[in-house]
Amino acid sequence: MNRRIAIVLAAGQGTRMRSQRPKVLHEICGRPSLGWVLEACRGAGCEAIHVVVGAGAEQVRGAFPDADLHWIEQRERRGTGHAVQIAFASLAEQGALDQATTALIVYADNPLMTAAGLQRLAEVSERDWASLAVATLDDPGALGRVERDREGRLLGLVEFADATAEQRAIRQVNAGQYAIPLAGFAPYLERLEPGNAQGELYLTDAFVHAARDGRPVRCVDLESPSEAWGINDRSDLAKAHAEFRRRIVADLLRSGVTVLDPDRVTIGPDVRIAPDVVLHPGVWIGGETTLGAGCVVHQGAWLRDAHLDEGVEVHPYSVLDGARVGAGCAIGPFARLRPGSELAEQVRVGNFVEVKKSRLGRGAKANHLAYVGDAEVGERTNIGAGVVTCNYDGHRKHRTEIGDDAFVGSDTMLVAPVSVGSRSITGAGSVITDDVPDDSLALGRARQRNLVGWTRRSAAQGEEKASSEASHPPQRAQTGEPEDDR
Repeated sequence: MNRRIAIVLAAGQGTRMRSQRPKVLHEICGRPSLGWVLEACRGAGCEAIHVVVGAGAEQVRGAFPDADLHWIEQRERRGTGHAVQIAFASLAEQGALDQATTALIVYADNPLMTAAGLQRLAEVSERDWASLAVATLDDPGALGRVERDREGRLLGLVEFADATAEQRAIRQVNAGQYAIPLAGFAPYLERLEPGNAQGELYLTDAFVHAARDGRPVRCVDLESPSEAWGINDRSDLAKAHAEFRRRIVADLLRSGVTVLDPDRVTIGPDVRIAPDVVLHPGVWIGGETTLGAGCVVHQGAWLRDAHLDEGVEVHPYSVLDGARVGAGCAIGPFARLRPGSELAEQVRVGNFVEVKKSRLGRGAKANHLAYVGDAEVGERTNIGAGVVTCNYDGHRKHRTEIGDDAFVGSDTMLVAPVSVGSRSITGAGSVITDDVPDDSLALGRARQRNLVGWTRRSAAQGEEKASSEASHPPQRAQTGEPEDDR
């Protein structure tokens, strides 16, 4: 097989996006448009990728520090043909215009292309000479049209702006994906002239020149018309997001994952989900999240960069961000696990509990309304309702350590740095500022005082005061003086 490289055209400004961000950096299912294209090129076997950038070049380069990327700036933007000419000039300087290289030429705002589709293009090019992808659309819009013979050889390519009415009626469109013999294609780039309404150099003209010279330029039909979709505005972005979401969910269903309402879940491209996982409606899962076999994620849960072992149940409307959760844990509803949270097996984190940068040992429980931050919680320990690890003193964070089989009573304030020993108990409502030894009861609250009869005396005094005020109203009220609202 020939060596393969890619030339990615990413110089378009994307003014219809109405954004300060370069068009190719707008995200679809959690990944920039350019990121999807780079993945497809690598999947098709490209060893090096040359990216032609224009407006926002620094932003684009900064977003992709990958070692296999070579950046080429198109300062004067004179069309797609001009962009490829600049790429060829850069390759020539490197001495890389060799005969044994196949180049894929693609657009960075065409994120729905697939590695399989590019692979087919490259194979046809390596067998014949050059190839281009063709899609048949119900409504081709303003895309370039393809004219070909019955055997699939290219006859002509015409941009929509330059097409006749008859040509615009063709439903076969140029998908903007090409494969060429690198060295053999160079002469046809040199022949490009701005003979069109826009005064630009069109890459498509080079293919037409080659076909007219008798070079075998093959048209390769895409498996799905969606592979030809480009991104020009926010509506296109939403359409692409929906298509990627559909593709990802379809792959999950084929792999043995149960998705109860496929139209109402969003799963990112880097998420890994094992068979027999059940996803309820309204779930969002992104980043590098992994879900082990048998997990159940209920309505409205939000997970990012989380790792869940087998058999974890995430109850409705819980948030798991950068957390690691052991097998058999139960989370929520309305729980929040922040980055650095680590739960061992069989841990229970209940409703309105927040955990941050803490580890909970096997079988530990925090069932209600607690904050566990910067803490180490032992095995089988119970964290009562309203418990707070007071980890911040206004300047620095401090840690709390709780041993095995401890019982932290409701509404306990643990003022870090502090430790509670194994098998120890803190009384409800205590403020714990000193370390608690093992096997101890800690009480840190004011002594209760019962004032017997206080409520009856207070009620009698209130009635006496009200009667006195009724008999002797304030003088200013009798004279009509205005009330002082201060």
